[in-house]
Amino acid sequence: MASNRTSSTLVGALWSVDAETSRLEKAFRATVLALVGTFLLAVSAQLAVPMWPVPMTMQTFAVTVIGAAYGWRLGGATVALYLAQGAMGLPVFSGGVATAALVGPTAGYIYGFVAAAVLVGFMVEKGWGKTILKSTVAMTLGTAVMFAGGISWLSTLIGFEAALVSGFYPFIAGGIVKIALAVAVLPMAWKLVEKFRG
Repeated sequence: MASNRTSSTLVGALWSVDAETSRLEKAFRATVLALVGTFLLAVSAQLAVPMWPVPMTMQTFAVTVIGAAYGWRLGGATVALYLAQGAMGLPVFSGGVATAALVGPTAGYIYGFVAAAVLVGFMVEKGWGKTILKSTVAMTLGTAVMFAGGISWLSTLIGFEAALVSGFYPFIAGGIVKIALAVAVLPMAWKLVEKFRG
């Protein structure tokens, strides 16, 4: 990745704000980016990729990439807004589900989305997005946070061992693929942003 970056996040490099930027402009920027992010999350939740042993949605991939691209504050706020949209009844979760997903067996994963976006965003802002190795660590930790939330919630319903069998083991391969994809996408996105900026 290039070394001439003036921002630690993609959106900061693409649409920057500084001390001269008015509060209204900052609020407009944050609102637009948050709405774009929640739209991408909603679309990614509906994308099911056939894979063994279970199909994978691209939702967790989108969570980590939004955290990395937006940074911890805007990334966390965007994912929290996404959860709020589901709580209001919008069909934004996998399978077009809304409020039910926030209380069902998979709710722990969904609540883990916010923590994962914040963690990945924080790590990237601290320089953990500058190399493939560091990006891999950041994305892996973000994914682990989502799994931890999901397994914790699920184990209260069916027990810890059963939660691992049904909510973790079948998703390991998909998680690895999504981590690798996120690590591959970010450098390409940086190159595009830097090319766009001239």
